[in-house]
Amino acid sequence: PGVNGSIEIPSSVTTISDYAFDSCSALTSVSMPSVTTIGGGAFYECVALTSVSMPSVTTIDDEAFCYCYALTSVDIPASVTSIGINPFVGCGSLREIAVDENNPNYTSLDGVLYDKYMETLISCPGVNGSIEIPSSVTTISDCAFYDCFTLTSIDMPSVTTIGDGAFYGCDALTSVDMPEVTTIGDWAFHS
Repeated sequence: PGVNGSIEIPSSVTTISDYAFDSCSALTSVSMPSVTTIGGGAFYECVALTSVSMPSVTTIDDEAFCYCYALTSVDIPASVTSIGINPFVGCGSLREIAVDENNPNYTSLDGVLYDKYMETLISCPGVNGSIEIPSSVTTISDCAFYDCFTLTSIDMPSVTTIGDGAFYGCDALTSVDMPEVTTIGDWAFHS
């Protein structure tokens, strides 16, 4: 909790433990040149965090950057092979998740994080207005659109499964087109 401003993790460190920087409200940027694993909730509620550099990361665990309100963009390197559940949930200022084109497991399109084959939408940063989900997508992950306050309409032509809390807190959402949906998770549209 006492970290203030920027920090560079020493090159000897390869793992950031679960909740290591939990509630470091004055942490603004972090550089992790040799870190390969970011633990669950590692940067939970680092509300001033605006910049993250993680060129060697292979694993981003559940809720790693949960409630990092000031984070506006994230670059996922080619080295990432595993991303946990809700990695960016509650990141209200997040506008772009960019995935290196050489990543073997993940991709991004228009700032949205998908699995490599764009069958699962993992995380969608803040959306203003409406969005059309690509027809290849059949699954919306848990909390994928969590707190997208300005999302007003969504078209999901091929989605069959909507995860738990997928649209939780999307208070402006007034139009949803989901002709193929067969499964809707708990609290999926809770507001």
